[in-house]
Amino acid sequence: MVTCYLRYIVDAYKLEEFEHYAKLWIPLVEKFGGTHHGYFLPSEGANNVALALFSFPSLAEYERYRQDSLADADCQAAFRYAEDTRCILSYERSFFRPVFD
Repeated sequence: MVTCYLRYIVDAYKLEEFEHYAKLWIPLVEKFGGTHHGYFLPSEGANNVALALFSFPSLAEYERYRQDSLADADCQAAFRYAEDTRCILSYERSFFRPVFD
């Protein structure tokens, strides 16, 4: 299993738009075989940092999701929404492997 960690720098004045964007992506990740663990919006501390975590059974399946999402109309609409609203200023992506007891 591989877990993708996304750290976003968002426009603090567009948190509603970012939350809408987040709600678009949760079912889309699941549509392509992933498990979404949620988005985490600013609360205390920095007002412009948001996080997302989701997992795929393997890095190969994650890569398949990335490729397939480029041809998916709903994914493309979500990408366009973020571009149109400019709610995301930047992001970074890292991958982790979970350790369970």
